[in-house]
Amino acid sequence: MKTVNVVAAIIVSEGKILATQRGYGEYKDGWEFPGGKIEPGESPEAALVREISEELDASIEVGEHLITVEHDYSDFHLTMQCFFAVLKDDSHVKLLEHEASRWLSCDELDDVDWLPADVKVVEAIKCRLS
Repeated sequence: MKTVNVVAAIIVSEGKILATQRGYGEYKDGWEFPGGKIEPGESPEAALVREISEELDASIEVGEHLITVEHDYSDFHLTMQCFFAVLKDDSHVKLLEHEASRWLSCDELDDVDWLPADVKVVEAIKCRLS
């Protein structure tokens, strides 16, 4: 089975966490933490800064690593490194690849239909913030 290495940002602003809804592909409409594939020779942190710029037209400062999720989808294995992040320089998110976004409080994290790998991230966030 093919392994896909990705990074995801847990972007925190004013006590809320950004969730994005996929606008394409097999998992269209599922909710996820924004991010994407790590390019060869790229650090996870650099990949995250690049991906957030490409997907959300936003600049972030990458913070601490929260969790690395290992998840088997039907046709590939996902390794997803997840980092806390904050928006830089009054940056605002602009959806370039996603259908929708929501800023969720900790109490609202279960209000969206997370993709399977992202469910594990939500659980890690809850443990961390409780």
